[in-house]
Amino acid sequence: MLRVRFAPSPTGYLHIGSARTFIFNWMYARRNGGTMILRIDDTDVERNSEASLNSIFEGLNWLGLGWDEQYRQSERLDLHRRMAQAIFEKGHAYRDFTPAQTGSVDAEEKNEGGQWVANAGMRELNVTESDARATAGEPFVLRFRVPRGEGRAVKFEDGVYGAQSKEADDIEDFALLRSNAMPTYHMASCADDADLKISQIIRGQDHLSNTFKHILIFEALGVAVPKFAHLPLLIAPDGAKLSKRKHGPVVSVTTYRDHGFLPHGYVNFLCLLGWSPKDNREQMSRQEIQDIFSFEGINRANAVVNFTEADPIDPKALWLNGQILRSMPIAELVPLVKQRLETAGLDFPEDMGQLESIVDIIRARYQTLDDFPTRGLPYFADEFPMEPAAMARLEEAGARELVRKLGVRLEASADFSEPAIEAELRKLAAEKGVKAGVLINGSRAALTGQAVGPGAFHLFTAIGRQRSIARLKGV
Repeated sequence: MLRVRFAPSPTGYLHIGSARTFIFNWMYARRNGGTMILRIDDTDVERNSEASLNSIFEGLNWLGLGWDEQYRQSERLDLHRRMAQAIFEKGHAYRDFTPAQTGSVDAEEKNEGGQWVANAGMRELNVTESDARATAGEPFVLRFRVPRGEGRAVKFEDGVYGAQSKEADDIEDFALLRSNAMPTYHMASCADDADLKISQIIRGQDHLSNTFKHILIFEALGVAVPKFAHLPLLIAPDGAKLSKRKHGPVVSVTTYRDHGFLPHGYVNFLCLLGWSPKDNREQMSRQEIQDIFSFEGINRANAVVNFTEADPIDPKALWLNGQILRSMPIAELVPLVKQRLETAGLDFPEDMGQLESIVDIIRARYQTLDDFPTRGLPYFADEFPMEPAAMARLEEAGARELVRKLGVRLEASADFSEPAIEAELRKLAAEKGVKAGVLINGSRAALTGQAVGPGAFHLFTAIGRQRSIARLKGV
């Protein structure tokens, strides 16, 4: 059975690249009837923090995809050590007693290319001497005994990058356990992958070089080697790899959430960074992406996330989010808008039908949830700014005075339906010998402080009788 895993380290917030890796794992698992596992790789005790862990969960929960099983690596240290010991007992690892401060050339072994591969003399220690020194309490690092001099190459077929190969002589004797008996990333990751029976590892291309070491560990453990697929990196407009240190909040998932993005809008955007359905589609439902997701659709070239120093949001993400916001079922959108309005401390109709009507009317030009309490302020508050272009509308052909007269007439009318409002407006315009557009544009300016917006007569009913009349008369 297919089993995939997402294994973040809690050393910071959820990185945009990590989020994409999680999503690709999720899509692949769901399409192929597999199991999605979340494993927190928290063995780096010096850099881990609970705040970072909470931030990762916060970001993942916002994406709304979920997972089937959850593990924490720090709770599995005994397993990692047992597996490292098993590798040692099979002769695939050795104790390296070289003092940490030793760095002279005499204490090193190098390959033909001058690369460090081992500390001199350590591979050759016989078991008796090694056991005696360990029993005496001498600290050591447990290193993997990479097979050398056999002309061997470590090979695998990557799901994205195809055939991969590396000469074993070019792989250093990497550490499995540190001198404090803590497992390294390589040991902990492979031990957990083996124990959890991970069958497919989908991760960033920056891990591709680690895969050769990991294959050696799996083989030494005598377990099935998982299949691998490495994802192209996400890079900045200048070609640099996206990093938390250099690019700050630009690479954080919560930056998009806090800017009012819809979870699926963001998922849709991330999927298009390095993957394509190959049919020119961009806006897709979660189910559509899941149904067609495959490694064949993943590009090998790195994907660019566009942003500027002044604006951390990728314009493509903004456009795509707007498309989804305007087309999603209104019943799904309104609760999200309501939550945003509540956070902003704004009033809104208690009647959900009326709120749905307002949201449906005004969302046509909006791109994020933040637009509702900002650009949509006139629909939920009595105080709002007047745009210069709207002010100019009120100065056209005596529009201000005509708008006031319209307010008086609507106040005297018992019928506040859209047809009745339109009839009254056009009647007034005809009486005064002006085009109806003068009153329509002037009314929009008075009601919203904006020069453009939804259909003119929708505005009146959306804002409501009392507020509309007050604004028209008080302009």
